[in-house]
Amino acid sequence: MERADLNHEGGGGTGAAYGVRPLLVMAGLFFIIGFVTWLNGPLITFVQVAFGVGPVGAFLVPMCFYLAYLFCALPAMALARRTGLYRGIRLALGVMAAGTLGFGECVGRGWYAGALAGLSVLGAGLTLLQVAVNPYVTLLGPPAQAARRIAWMGIANKLSGIIAPIIFSILVMRDISGVVARLAAGGNTRTQAEVLAGFAHAVVLPYRVMAAVLVLVAVGLRYAGLPDLRLACRDAAPLTGRMAGMAWVGIAVVFVYVGVEVMAGDGIGLYARGMGLSVGQTRFLTAFTLAGMLGGYVLGSLMVPAVIRPAPYLGLSALVGGGLCIGAIMAHGMGSVLCIALLGVANAMMMPILFPLVLHMAGAWRQRANALLVMAFCGGAVMPQCFALLQGAWGMKPAFMGLVMPGYGVIGLFALVAWRHAWGLGRAA
Repeated sequence: MERADLNHEGGGGTGAAYGVRPLLVMAGLFFIIGFVTWLNGPLITFVQVAFGVGPVGAFLVPMCFYLAYLFCALPAMALARRTGLYRGIRLALGVMAAGTLGFGECVGRGWYAGALAGLSVLGAGLTLLQVAVNPYVTLLGPPAQAARRIAWMGIANKLSGIIAPIIFSILVMRDISGVVARLAAGGNTRTQAEVLAGFAHAVVLPYRVMAAVLVLVAVGLRYAGLPDLRLACRDAAPLTGRMAGMAWVGIAVVFVYVGVEVMAGDGIGLYARGMGLSVGQTRFLTAFTLAGMLGGYVLGSLMVPAVIRPAPYLGLSALVGGGLCIGAIMAHGMGSVLCIALLGVANAMMMPILFPLVLHMAGAWRQRANALLVMAFCGGAVMPQCFALLQGAWGMKPAFMGLVMPGYGVIGLFALVAWRHAWGLGRAA
């Protein structure tokens, strides 16, 4: 049985030992992760219409989804150590299928609490999948190339993130403007209930298909020739001391970053409506943000680390993000919304740099740091919900920028410190 130990640095031979096939399989899994994750953006708009909830209620969608990372990361890591990454991935896909099916059926029956519970189950399965695939990809080659490998995984992730909102909007939300108009026109309660029931039921079949696909992928992985890698069940030697302080800071920065990323991807619809765009015009905006991220991944994978080291590129990305926020403040209407969509370019390489960088800082504590990093993804639950709460009192732009701009400042400062202390995977040879 082959073992991968996060307490050891990956070497150049790791990638050569397993070949290209594991990377291709991982890219396929990242495509699945992106597909289910980036449906949250259009879902926020969908539930506002289907269930008649306001921004705070609608943003329970990403909140329930991302809180699963906080509560399930440590159990998921323990399970991955016990079952091995290969079996853990297959189990994760099964859990995701159950959550996907549950969400669709509950929406079709008009039960919002049940739908949120289904999203929580989906998030739990996704947590196990993230715990398995991120260290797997990190260990498939030398540390200096880790950001590039994760960036290529990100390309698959964001490509699906572009496709998913478009497919969802075409299949489920193609007549959302008409639904909103019919509801606004009034009529008796029974007629409005029938309109909403028909709108909500459009979710059921696509989510059944998604659940079936997840089950088929879980079964198909048995024949994919994926190495049965296992995380070490315990450290080779007892750990002494504490994890480096900068690793803890890096975990906090990941929390902030995920919040910023979800704001740009999932919060753009609400922001656009605050800038005067109609519900129908906002359907595809998440795909625009993800298209920006895809372009950023391609650029970053070519630049890091061949041309520029990861930490300076992280700082440059934060600077670009801050500049785009200033542009959004100064612009109006669609111009302001496009600046938010372009945040995807600035955000693209942040996670591919932060994840291996923090693992590197953690030293012998890599296994614990890996679980804590996945827990930090719950920033995607906290920051958007704060935005939904504050936008009513502060206004749309002040609430959005008051959360996102300090986030870029924190990321930029961390990048500066990491660069000054020569942390994190230097220029490729």
